[in-house]
Amino acid sequence: MGSGFEDADGRTAAWEVEPGTPGDPLRVGLRIVTPGGRLDLGGAPVAARELAAALLAAADLAERASPAGPVTVRADELVRGDVRDGPRVMTVESARAEGATVQVSWTSGAGRSWTQVYDAATPITLRRRLRTDE
Repeated sequence: MGSGFEDADGRTAAWEVEPGTPGDPLRVGLRIVTPGGRLDLGGAPVAARELAAALLAAADLAERASPAGPVTVRADELVRGDVRDGPRVMTVESARAEGATVQVSWTSGAGRSWTQVYDAATPITLRRRLRTDE
C-alpha cells in the first residue's frame, strides 16, 4: 500500500500498514520507506484510529481549501476518486453506466461502502474532481 506521498525532496515515499504481528496482535505497525531511509512505528489500535482521524481531517481541510472549489458533473461523468461535496466525505470507488442510469459505488470517510443508482443526467456536486491527466 502507499503511493501519493513524497519526501521533502519530492521522491516517492512508500508506506505499509500491518494490523498486528505474530508476537503482538494488539499493535498496529506502520512502515515508511523513502530513498533516504526507513521508519518503523508501532502503536495500539487507539493510536492508529487517532492517526487515521487526523489524516482524514487534514485531507478534508486541504480539499475544502482548494482554489478550484466545488464542481458539478453529471452522474455519468463520475470517475474513481471523485469526492462528493457535503458534510460527510464520500468517495467514488466505481461508476458504471447502464443505459440511462449509472451505478455508483461509494466509500465513506468512516470506511463504509454502498452502491446507488442515478439517472445518467443527475447533477452531482463534487468537493474535489479527480484530474483526468493523472
